[in-house]
Amino acid sequence: MRVNRRMRIRHEFVEYVPRSLEEGVLYISIPFATAVHCCCCGCGEEVVTPISPTDWSLTFDGETVSLNPSIGNWSFACESHYWIRRNGVQWAESWTAGQIAEGRMRHRAHKESQARAERPVQDVRRGNANGSANRTLLQRIRSWLSRRRDG
Repeated sequence: MRVNRRMRIRHEFVEYVPRSLEEGVLYISIPFATAVHCCCCGCGEEVVTPISPTDWSLTFDGETVSLNPSIGNWSFACESHYWIRRNGVQWAESWTAGQIAEGRMRHRAHKESQARAERPVQDVRRGNANGSANRTLLQRIRSWLSRRRDG
């Protein structure tokens, strides 16, 4: 257990995350849908949390912020695990290798399920057989790259 674990964090809304991160600050970029901070255990690792339906959600109540779900830094040497709730850091128990593997598997399955749910439906009204009008720019680029690679 680290002795310099942080119990509070302050938030700062920014357009761009600074190159040098200040310990104890959660930088939130709304334009890039990302929150970044130094690991709250004090190891100095940079923690990046994408904000999306399949990753983390951010709640701002006008004074404090919360991230959900927990932050499990299992690819770091510290393997720290905590929640950021109302600018407080709530520490969780350490996870075993099996729990980490299971958590990663659940997260991957959730992301895949979400991606399947977001696939465009055929737009028959417009005579658009591939639903391209309903797809995002990123989806269209991926499709185009896939066709180039396969063709």
